[in-house]
Amino acid sequence: MHADEIDTDVALVRRLLAGQFPQWAELAIDPVASYGTDHDIYRLGDDLAVRLPRIGWATNQAAKEAEWLPKLAPQLPLAVPVQLAMGHPAEGYPFEWSVYSWLPGESADGTIDDLDRAAVDLAAFVNALRQIDATGAHPRPARGRGAPLAELDEQVRRSIAELDDRIDADATILSWEESLDAPRWDGEEVWVHGDLLPGNLLVVDGRLSAVIDFGGLNVGDPACDLQPAWNVFAGDSRTRYRAELEVDDASWLRSRGWALYQAVSALPYYWHTNPGMIRQASHALAQVLAEG
Repeated sequence: MHADEIDTDVALVRRLLAGQFPQWAELAIDPVASYGTDHDIYRLGDDLAVRLPRIGWATNQAAKEAEWLPKLAPQLPLAVPVQLAMGHPAEGYPFEWSVYSWLPGESADGTIDDLDRAAVDLAAFVNALRQIDATGAHPRPARGRGAPLAELDEQVRRSIAELDDRIDADATILSWEESLDAPRWDGEEVWVHGDLLPGNLLVVDGRLSAVIDFGGLNVGDPACDLQPAWNVFAGDSRTRYRAELEVDDASWLRSRGWALYQAVSALPYYWHTNPGMIRQASHALAQVLAEG
């Protein structure tokens, strides 16, 4: 998927474990299928998972999760990843890597039994995350999750131009400019997950059970975490999600812009390499344009 992507396999994982965590080196190792873009994940035995970054930009995520998730987890109503160990570059693999407890479940890609209940459950998670003290949070990078939409304008327009006639460019630009023109967030910046896509939500027995992949964790505009309105929910469940989070019109427009940004950024980049991501991004864009 990436020009400078690092390849991994079961043999590499076993060598890394043998050299750094020999207590786990003899456990079964199985690749986990997903359309995730930043990491390769391997199930380790019944209760563990190994996570290896594929690309340089993902290498700070394990350290971020190690620092913040133990502080956030007790205050959140859904499970989050628990990191058990951090590995170091070795065996020709250039990045730090990590071992986590295994979180059961399927991605929230058509597996939720009751979307209205899921809207309530996910809104409770987002509300709880927003209320956690953000003292000590690292400064948000430029174009980080929760940033003002104006920082994303160049990327959105470039992506729309790259997509050309593969999307309705005029309608997409119109929708984006409506979001861009919405009043900026002038309240307190809060914790945002920043990447609440179906692949980062786990479902057990038809109900949301966990939220994973906190690489986008930042402090910023809370509208960023309204994106599931377009990539998970629809109709009554979308309305319920908005009501549970008490979203004003300006925040709704900004959140729609975040959903559009994420979709049009992914589409040209992964068009030929990641059908699952293209399916998800195309769905989200269609939902955004249908509302616009």
